[in-house]
Amino acid sequence: MTADKTTDTSAHGAAVASDHAAAGRPSGGAPSGGPQSGRPPYGGPFRGAVAAEWAKLWSVRAPYVCLVAGLVATGVFTFYYGSIARINDHPVQPVGHAAISSTVLVQFAVVVLAMLTVTSEYTTTSMSSSLLWVPVRHRVQLAKALVTALVFFTAGTVFTALGTAVAWGPFSGHASFDAGETAGQVVAVGVYYALIAVMTVGVSFATRHAAGALTVLLALLWALPSMLVGLGGPVLLAINDWLPHSAGDILMRGGAGTPYSPATALLVLLAWTLAAHLTGLYLLRRRDA
Repeated sequence: MTADKTTDTSAHGAAVASDHAAAGRPSGGAPSGGPQSGRPPYGGPFRGAVAAEWAKLWSVRAPYVCLVAGLVATGVFTFYYGSIARINDHPVQPVGHAAISSTVLVQFAVVVLAMLTVTSEYTTTSMSSSLLWVPVRHRVQLAKALVTALVFFTAGTVFTALGTAVAWGPFSGHASFDAGETAGQVVAVGVYYALIAVMTVGVSFATRHAAGALTVLLALLWALPSMLVGLGGPVLLAINDWLPHSAGDILMRGGAGTPYSPATALLVLLAWTLAAHLTGLYLLRRRDA
């Protein structure tokens, strides 16, 4: 009797093992590539880190508030810009200049959201959990930078297209429209917002606090340029030409009469972004979460 039971159990185990082998699973029942198999999950660890950052971003209200605020601010600013150009009888200019001018204000919606993806985790101490889940620290920072860049490239193109459409009516003949030029400006604004988002992530990892990150970026993107232009003089104006927003303005507007070409402007922006990213990564590796 006992021998018969042993035989039946062995036969059942062999049948289960055979079924698992046919399904591509080990006999223990764990799926191939799962935790027990020793293989990384599908798509690799970086894809998992990006997916986690994407899920965390949209699980709170902040992105919706910042994006709606940026959209509304772009619409109001471009309507006002076109109206002033008509009232003051300004020379005819490309209609996309209205949306480009709005970036001086709207860029801070980018800064606030990109900053919160980092500083909110330090405030709630959830950064420790993030670094436990993804222990390779540059992968965490790069995932946050990539997610915010994708969001704000898309948002920037939408904001600019909407702002251009809104501004056309108030301009009332004081603006020109060229489809190729306007499309290029739409893409350029998206690129500018994406790079500002990546820069903000780097600064936020360096400071770890919202007040510190916002102070640095407010000074770099608005206060310092305003001061240099206000004081005037060839040296100060030359310094201002190489700051991030000035380089972004050249990238977005292009045309003649600029200190350097749009291609050089893109390289200047990339240099600022890379410097901020590497500084944040250096300090992230040296300090505990």
